[in-house]
Amino acid sequence: MEPDHSEAVLREQIEQALLGDTPQWTAAQVAERSGATLEQTRRIWRALGFPEPTEDQPMFTDSDVAALAMLNGYLSTGTFTLDTLLNLTRGVGQTMSRLADWEVATLTPKVDDAADAGADATPLEQAMYLVQNMAGDFEKLLLHAWRRHAAVAVSRAEALATREENTPSVDLTIGFADLVSFTALTNEIGEIRIGDLVEVFESRCHDVVAKHNGRVIKSLGDSVLFVVDDAEAALDIADGIISVIGRDPRMPDVRVGLGSGGVVMRMGDVFGPPVNMAARLTTVARRNRVIIDEATAALLPPERFETRRMPARPVRGFGLVEPITVRRR
Repeated sequence: MEPDHSEAVLREQIEQALLGDTPQWTAAQVAERSGATLEQTRRIWRALGFPEPTEDQPMFTDSDVAALAMLNGYLSTGTFTLDTLLNLTRGVGQTMSRLADWEVATLTPKVDDAADAGADATPLEQAMYLVQNMAGDFEKLLLHAWRRHAAVAVSRAEALATREENTPSVDLTIGFADLVSFTALTNEIGEIRIGDLVEVFESRCHDVVAKHNGRVIKSLGDSVLFVVDDAEAALDIADGIISVIGRDPRMPDVRVGLGSGGVVMRMGDVFGPPVNMAARLTTVARRNRVIIDEATAALLPPERFETRRMPARPVRGFGLVEPITVRRR
């Protein structure tokens, strides 16, 4: 089948509009112009989530050279070690890759609703419409949102550092919300319906968590992992998720597990026994119920909450555990 040259041209136009330039430099030329070694250039490029540059293929733009020169400046001045810089760029790359995938997959089909996009527009024509009409505004929104989140992150880090000066871990309550029978459901409804359902689940969970000053760490399709520094707020989040998901007849039921204790935070993720405990407890919880561990129960004011131990049962990785139910007095 002969390639559609008009699509190839449109694809180049989209890339040109987004990058603002045409790739013209090889990896070796970028290394020379940015002041980095060829190996550093390749490692940073891979950390950003892009494919390994070949020896002689021009795949870098002037903007790429400027970005890599900026990053190399942090290395040459000793501001960052290479490992720290790679962690930073890896985090940026993973975040931007997921956001870009979401934007293209979610927004492009909606272009049909815009009269001047054309009802019969191809995916590439839809993408071009987005680039021409929304890319600039979306870029401003990204920068604004990053600055706002950075301000919150600095305050959070300062508070955690003050509280935990002599330990690499911080005490948090971890929440894990899990859709019930999601695997079976995927076999019953179509891909589009599943995609819409997951989008509603994630967006509603994000809204509830943000309302109570928590933070969503990651979404895994049928589950959401969140953290908050107050156990009572974690319970408010759990109740809120059950309310907006489990009590909506159009959505599957949901189960929530809460675990508290010391966790290590790295590259935007959290690690430690409370994370695993929260996930394991969702297998114990009944539909549209929250189950907590003993550490979380100890943090709840007894005058406002009533807790009840369930029969001990084996929990993978923890041995015999007595899950705890909780309700407000």
